[in-house]
Amino acid sequence: MDAERAGPPRRPTPQEVAAAAGRGLPDIIGPGLRVLFCGYNPGLYSAAVGEPFARRGSRFWPALHGAGFTDRQLHSWEADELLRQGLGITSLSNRATARAAELTPEELVAGVTGLAVKAERYRPRWVAILGVSAYRVAFARPKAGLGPHPDRLGPARVWVLPNPSGLNAHFPLPALTAEFAKLRRELDA
Repeated sequence: MDAERAGPPRRPTPQEVAAAAGRGLPDIIGPGLRVLFCGYNPGLYSAAVGEPFARRGSRFWPALHGAGFTDRQLHSWEADELLRQGLGITSLSNRATARAAELTPEELVAGVTGLAVKAERYRPRWVAILGVSAYRVAFARPKAGLGPHPDRLGPARVWVLPNPSGLNAHFPLPALTAEFAKLRRELDA
């Protein structure tokens, strides 16, 4: 990821997006984060440009800002700023797919081990799983809901947020932002 870039990446061609299947993304992570956001996996568009939540219209960035995590709306190419605000991004699987449903349950379960290693190493205060369905499968908690959970990943507490994907019709942006804000308020408590 080119953290020095002053603007958005060049839009990839449909062929470049398709060719990104199976690629991964580097984590945006560092020691002592307030929150490490953990998605299912990179989408094809994000993998094609090499940045998380890169698709125009991604709801992650507006929800993050609207909830008060950042003082302005950041963009996918501003990784250094995200870290300066005490936030990071990783995923359960680093295999890019067109849809998260393409991941196997085994991939999600295996992702918890890697996530625990990262949490132990970098020691974020919270790990926020982006998607209740992913959490239910990966952590073997089929009836889990949103919010804080008793699970720990290293020293980090676990919070489940809605998946910010535009395919998650249950959570329009205001509802998504409200859920993100609950975690933000917990950080200040």
